[in-house]
Formats: sequence, C-alpha cells, structure tokens
Amino acid sequence: MAPNPAHTALWPAPHASGAVDATVHVPGSKSVTNRALVLAALASEPGWLRRPLRSRDTLLMAGALRAMGVAIEEGVGPDGSGEAWRVLPTGLAGPATVDVGNAGTVMRFLPPVATLADGPIHFDGDPRSYERPLNGVIDALRALGARIDDDGRGALPLTVHGSGALDGGTVEIDASSSSQFVSALLLSGPRFNQGVEVRHIGSALPSMPHIRMTVDMLRSVGAQVDTPESGGEPNVWRVTPGALLGRDLTVEPDLSNAQPFLAAALVTGGKVLVPDWPARTTQPGDRLREIFTEMGGSCELTEYGLVFTGSGSVHGVDVDLSEVGELTPGIAAVAALADSPSTLRGVAHLRLHETDRLAALTKEINELGGDVTETADGLHIRPRRLHGGIFHTYEDHRMATAGAIIGLAVEGVQIENVATTAKTLPDFPDMWTGMLRA
Repeated sequence: MAPNPAHTALWPAPHASGAVDATVHVPGSKSVTNRALVLAALASEPGWLRRPLRSRDTLLMAGALRAMGVAIEEGVGPDGSGEAWRVLPTGLAGPATVDVGNAGTVMRFLPPVATLADGPIHFDGDPRSYERPLNGVIDALRALGARIDDDGRGALPLTVHGSGALDGGTVEIDASSSSQFVSALLLSGPRFNQGVEVRHIGSALPSMPHIRMTVDMLRSVGAQVDTPESGGEPNVWRVTPGALLGRDLTVEPDLSNAQPFLAAALVTGGKVLVPDWPARTTQPGDRLREIFTEMGGSCELTEYGLVFTGSGSVHGVDVDLSEVGELTPGIAAVAALADSPSTLRGVAHLRLHETDRLAALTKEINELGGDVTETADGLHIRPRRLHGGIFHTYEDHRMATAGAIIGLAVEGVQIENVATTAKTLPDFPDMWTGMLRA
C-alpha cells in the first residue's frame, strides 16, 4: 500500500518575525466532549451537547456509539446558538464493530458500555492502538462478570459479548499506566446492577484531574459518587446504581489545546487572548497558567477570557507533571528554548501514550541540536542553540504542536505529518498561521 501523502508531507513550521498579538478561539475539549457523549448515551432521556469538539477522536466516539444503536443528531442548539449534537439514548445492541483509531478515550471508555449492549461488540483500531495497554479495563470487566475475547493480549483487537446488563460490584485494578482505566469503569458504573466500587492498588495514579473531571460530570447528570476527596478511602471510588439525566451541556474550550498558542506568546514575548477560558475547571490545561508564568510569562483572567503575555525571556523549570502529563511535549519545546535547564518529572506513563513521548521528544529535539536526556520518570533539558531540520511526529498530535512551537524561534524546522493534529485540533495549521498574521 502506498503511504498516505498527508503522513509523509513536510510542513514548513512558520518562523515568528516578531512578538505575536492575537486572539485565538480554541475549539471544545476532547476530554469533556467524549465523556459527555458516553454519559448522554447511557442516560434515561435525550440530551444536548453544545459546541462539541469535532475532531478525529470525538467523531470516532460518536461513530462508535452510533454503531451500538445510539442516535446522535447534528444540528444547532435548542436556542439556535451554534453547533450542537442531540443524543437520543436507545437500547444498546450488537453485533457491531467499533473503530477506536488511536483514541485512548474510545478504546477504554467503550468496552464497559459494550457490556450493557445486547450482542457482541468488536473493537479494532490503528496499529499503534494494539500496543496501548487495556488490561486494566479488560481484567476489571471480567471480574465484574463480563465475557471478553482478547486472545490473552490485554490489548486490541477484542470482542465484548454484551448481555444487556452487568452485575458490577467491587473490583481492584492497577491504573498506574492510565487514569482512563478508572474513568472507564466509573462512567458506566451507574448502569451496572450493583454500581461499581473501583479500588486502585498500583503505584501513583497519573492524570488525577481527568478522574476529577469524570466524577464532576457524573455528578452533573445525577450520579452519586463517593471519592477519596469526599471523605472516602484513599484510591477508592464508588458509584451508586441509578438513572442518568439528559443534560444541556456546553463544552469548555480545550485548555490543553490552548498550550501552543500560549507558548507562542511566551517564546516571542507577545500576547495571546483565549476567549471563554473558564474561571473554574477540572481540565489539566488550566495548570498552564501557573507553569508558563514560572517560565517567564504573566496571565490575567478577564471577562473575555485568558490574556497571556510573554516577557521576552524564557526560563527553565523544575516541575512535577504527573497530574498533567499531556502538557509535557509543549513544555519540553518551550524548555528547549529557555535560558536555563529544565527537569520535567512524574511522567513515566507517557511512554504508553499515542507514541513513547519521552523517547520521541528526546530524539527530535536532539536532532535539531538540543541536549535532552531521558530520566526514569521524565526529561532533563539543557538549552542549546537549535538549528532547522525535520521534526517527526509519530502520528502524535502533541508532537506536531511541540515542533511548531520550536519553529517559531528556529528557522527551517519542518513538521512531518502536521495533519495528525486533526486528532484534537482539526484546523491547527490555519490557526497557527492566522495567529502569526494577526
């Protein structure tokens, strides 16, 4: 088979001739959109999802739910206020085949949903998806009474033989490789006959904000959830069985996808406004306000959104990113352009993401003249004068945006397969060049 031209094409990363000054409208959050789709599909009544992200990962989620029998209508919101999806939950049924692509949320959140379907649901995806761990979900569902065929791989492809219901109950899992294992069980938990009690028994859990997001969204549709933060046992989450309400939800901007644009202000000593930045959120991307301020910027949350301003200097940082691992590629790119070394900690789990992000960042920055070394749980970055060259992306959207950040300050950087940004940010190249034109 001939290679996809989009995967081999090189995109000349635009070089900034001066300080950026732009307003950037960031599309909706992938994490919120895909959780909201699952909860709406499991609800006892129809719901609305306004300003959903339309990207590869969210369209895969919507397509998967449709394959299992859920009606998702696309149109405008009930008050005519822009694009919205109306979700009409129906009886889930197989046989059906689900394409997960390389979307962690789809491959992990939907096998528990499939146990509630009447009939077999087959899951398959991109070649890289076969390498990503699913054992936490597979083993847990088997312990809760599900029948799953995976030929002992603990990974895709697999078939869930749904019986229309699942007993549920208490289960122990090791979710140290992905917090999505916990979220996956909690999202479907209200529909299990006994609910679910998830007990994490491994080492430290990564990406805790994503679990808090799951809990918040469950509570917002009427679920009763007990968590360690609400006085429960450490590393134990309980969801009581019960009906879920249909909601009218407006999706927040994806704050992690705002990262390259804020980084542009930091790297060029400019200013970027991101409208509708929420005053309170569970999104991990909100930590950018703190981290990028420490690296030399300043920010103000106004009635219009977040205004982020660079000072003209970029400083190194020593930071634990265990709760916000998805921000690592962008922070590494900025750190490579800083005036002092950086140490990024707590992100060993990134070796299991869309690609091995630690190895990929090390190789690609070093091939541009950088000095990055992997540690047991992260990266150590010593800034060096960088030069142009090809920045490979490994079909990983955050690698592509990291390369674009470096390209602002380094002439001649070419991004291989910038089209991979369509996973969560479909119009990234146009948004990026538009920011620089503004």
